[in-house]
This record gives sequence, structure tokens and C-alpha cells, in this order.
Amino acid sequence: MVVVDESAELDAALRYACGRARNTGGKIALLYVYDVDPDFMHYQFVQELADVEARADADGVLRVFAQRVLKETGREPDLYVRKGNRRDQLFKLVKERPELSLLILSSAVGQKPGPLVEAVTGKYAGKIGLPVTIVPGKPKEE
Repeated sequence: MVVVDESAELDAALRYACGRARNTGGKIALLYVYDVDPDFMHYQFVQELADVEARADADGVLRVFAQRVLKETGREPDLYVRKGNRRDQLFKLVKERPELSLLILSSAVGQKPGPLVEAVTGKYAGKIGLPVTIVPGKPKEE
């Protein structure tokens, strides 16, 4: 499983996952978690519209990465879109889908590796319930 976000490190995680899937005959799952700021919403209609737009954006982003996975592995990935906190939704999905066997993350270059990497190697280490592979992220261009 690869968590899709807007980070520069995503490419490294996806590249590794595709290579691993090709070599092992495995299948990739992609998770995209979005959130809509509830403090911004004063009316139910506006909040619902923002949620629909955010969901549509998430679906579009996942379709782009799904095409890449299909091209690189020859297999369509499983796609998951969730609303809420990324870490919470990731842990929830892992509990719901016992067939998920590996989480692949990429660490950011610099002092902080990224919130999910920090979570699974720090406070929540060992609580996710599946092995985690952390690949090095791409160094920023000088």
C-alpha cells in the first residue's frame, strides 16, 4: 500500500512499490485521504459542496497514479479514498483490509521525515499491524 499525497517523496515510494509488485507478482493499493476544514464552513450546503469537490479531486489524483501503476506493473491497483485525518484513516483501513500486507512510505529529506513516517516509527510504532518499508526520498534540487 502507498499513501498518495502531494509530497515530493511520493515518487520514490511509488517507484519502489511498482518495482516490488513486478518482482513479486503483488498488487498495489493506493490510499488518498482528504479533509475539508470545518471551521471554514458556516452553512451545511457549503460544507457539502466542498466535500463533493474534495472527493472529486481525490478521485482525479488517484486515477492519475492508478494509470502509472497500471503502466509500470500491468495490474490495476486497488483504490481507497477516505475523508479525515491521514494517519487515523490509514490505520482504520489496515484493520478493515487484512489482505494488505505492506505499507511503503518514503521519507522526506531533511530534519523531519514526514508525519506518517514519524507516526509509524515513533509514537505509533508497532501499532499499524503490518510491516512498513521506508524508502529514501528524493533530495531537493540545490
